[in-house]
Amino acid sequence: MTEPEPHGTPAEHAAEIAEQERKSGTAARLFDVRGVIGGLFVFYGLLIGAAGLFADESALAKAQGININLWTGLAMLLVGGFFLLWLKTRPLRADPPAQD
Repeated sequence: MTEPEPHGTPAEHAAEIAEQERKSGTAARLFDVRGVIGGLFVFYGLLIGAAGLFADESALAKAQGININLWTGLAMLLVGGFFLLWLKTRPLRADPPAQD
């Protein structure tokens, strides 16, 4: 089975391939969940950390004197920051289709 010949000149064919690669890279970035996960961890980390900053003595007594909301919020901020840093430093790239 042979591949069909491209329509038009080789330059038009190369431009069409480049456009398809650009579209597939955009689609790959749309489905990258690292940004969503990182954003949610940062958002909830801020909420829980703020609750820990304003904890009263009765809440601290329930947790044996440990401000668990503050520590959990800080941990969630770190995890969310890791995901966002990972997204920034290693973005998804769509591999070009294999040519046989």
